[in-house]
Amino acid sequence: MTELSPTQRLANHVRTVLGNGPFPLPGGWTHMGAVICDVSFQARRKYESTIRPRILRLQSAWPDAVTVRGFQSRIAREDLAVAMDFNSPHRVATAHGITALLVAKGVDTREDLHAWLAHEDGRAALRAVKGVGPKSVDYIGNLVGRSQIAVDVHLRAFAADAGVSGLAYEQLRGVYESAAAVLGHEPGGLEHAVWRFKSKGV
Repeated sequence: MTELSPTQRLANHVRTVLGNGPFPLPGGWTHMGAVICDVSFQARRKYESTIRPRILRLQSAWPDAVTVRGFQSRIAREDLAVAMDFNSPHRVATAHGITALLVAKGVDTREDLHAWLAHEDGRAALRAVKGVGPKSVDYIGNLVGRSQIAVDVHLRAFAADAGVSGLAYEQLRGVYESAAAVLGHEPGGLEHAVWRFKSKGV
C-alpha cells in the first residue's frame, strides 16, 4: 500500500477531528497598537485569559494609537509595560522595534501593513527586528486580514497527532498550506480552527 504523504495525513486528520468546516478567518485588529502588542506579547502565554483582555483595555485607553504613528507617540511618553500590565522588558523592546520599523517604512494603518507584507523585502525587514521570528511574521499578517499559516506549538502538536512531525518551520507551513488547498479552506481559517481546537486542551 502506498504511504500517505504528509499533506494527505494532515488533511485526513483535519476531516476526522474538525470536520468539513467552514473555518472562518480570524478577525484580527484594526487598531495598530493592538496589532503590534498582540504579536509582541502573545508568545508562550494563554491568549484568551492573558493577552486578549489586555489588548482590549489598551484599545479603550489609547484610542489615538489606532495608527502606528499614534502608537509611537504614546509609547514615547508612556510606559508600555504599565499600559499592558505586563512586566516583560524584551517583549516591550520588540513592540518598540516593530513600531520604529513600520514608521520608517511609512506603514501606518492596517491596510498599509496588509499590503507591505505581500512583499518579501517587507517580511525580511520585519524578521530583522529582535524578537520576531518566522511565526510572528505570519501571525501579524493574520492580524491584519491576510490568510496565512503561523505555525506554533498547537499547530505542531496537531500535525504530530496526524503523524507529521520533525519538519522545519517552512516545511510544516507548506504542508498546512497544501492541506488547506486540498480541503478547499482558506489557510488562515484552517490555522485558526486548529489553534482553537488545540488551545482548548491546554
